[in-house]
Amino acid sequence: MARGDKSAYTDKQKRKAEHIEESYENRGVSDKEAERRAWATVNKQDSGGKKGGSGRG
Repeated sequence: MARGDKSAYTDKQKRKAEHIEESYENRGVSDKEAERRAWATVNKQDSGGKKGGSGRG
Protein backbone atom coordinates (compact mmCIF):
# COMPACT_ATOMS: atom_id res chain seq x y z
CA MET A 1 0.00 0.00 0.00
CA ALA A 2 1.38 3.39 -0.97
CA ARG A 3 1.65 6.16 1.58
CA GLY A 4 -1.51 8.22 1.62
CA ASP A 5 -3.70 5.35 0.39
CA LYS A 6 -6.91 5.41 2.45
CA SER A 7 -8.35 2.10 1.16
CA ALA A 8 -7.46 0.32 4.41
CA TYR A 9 -9.90 2.45 6.39
CA THR A 10 -13.55 1.67 7.10
CA ASP A 11 -16.36 3.91 5.87
CA LYS A 12 -16.92 5.03 9.44
CA GLN A 13 -13.27 6.08 9.80
CA LYS A 14 -13.43 7.98 6.50
CA ARG A 15 -16.58 9.84 7.60
CA LYS A 16 -14.96 10.65 10.95
CA ALA A 17 -11.85 12.05 9.22
CA GLU A 18 -14.01 14.16 6.87
CA HIS A 19 -15.92 15.63 9.80
CA ILE A 20 -12.72 16.40 11.73
CA GLU A 21 -11.16 17.95 8.61
CA GLU A 22 -14.17 20.25 8.12
CA SER A 23 -13.93 21.30 11.74
CA TYR A 24 -10.27 22.28 11.35
CA GLU A 25 -11.00 24.16 8.10
CA ASN A 26 -13.75 26.13 9.86
CA ARG A 27 -11.13 27.21 12.40
CA GLY A 28 -8.89 28.59 9.65
CA VAL A 29 -6.44 25.71 9.17
CA SER A 30 -5.27 25.16 5.58
CA ASP A 31 -6.86 22.32 3.58
CA LYS A 32 -3.72 20.19 3.47
CA GLU A 33 -2.93 20.66 7.16
CA ALA A 34 -6.56 19.99 8.14
CA GLU A 35 -6.51 16.69 6.22
CA ARG A 36 -3.21 15.68 7.82
CA ARG A 37 -4.49 16.45 11.32
CA ALA A 38 -7.80 14.68 10.69
CA TRP A 39 -6.15 11.41 9.64
CA ALA A 40 -3.66 11.67 12.51
CA THR A 41 -6.61 11.98 14.90
CA VAL A 42 -8.40 8.98 13.37
CA ASN A 43 -5.20 6.92 13.59
CA LYS A 44 -4.69 7.88 17.22
CA GLN A 45 -8.29 7.07 18.17
CA ASP A 46 -8.67 3.85 16.17
CA SER A 47 -5.04 2.67 15.88
CA GLY A 48 -4.92 2.79 12.08
CA GLY A 49 -6.92 1.01 9.40
CA LYS A 50 -9.20 -2.03 9.40
CA LYS A 51 -8.58 -4.73 11.93
CA GLY A 52 -8.79 -8.36 10.96
CA GLY A 53 -7.80 -11.85 11.91
CA SER A 54 -8.50 -14.08 14.85
CA GLY A 55 -7.76 -12.89 18.33
CA ARG A 56 -8.49 -9.26 17.61
CA GLY A 57 -10.82 -7.80 20.21
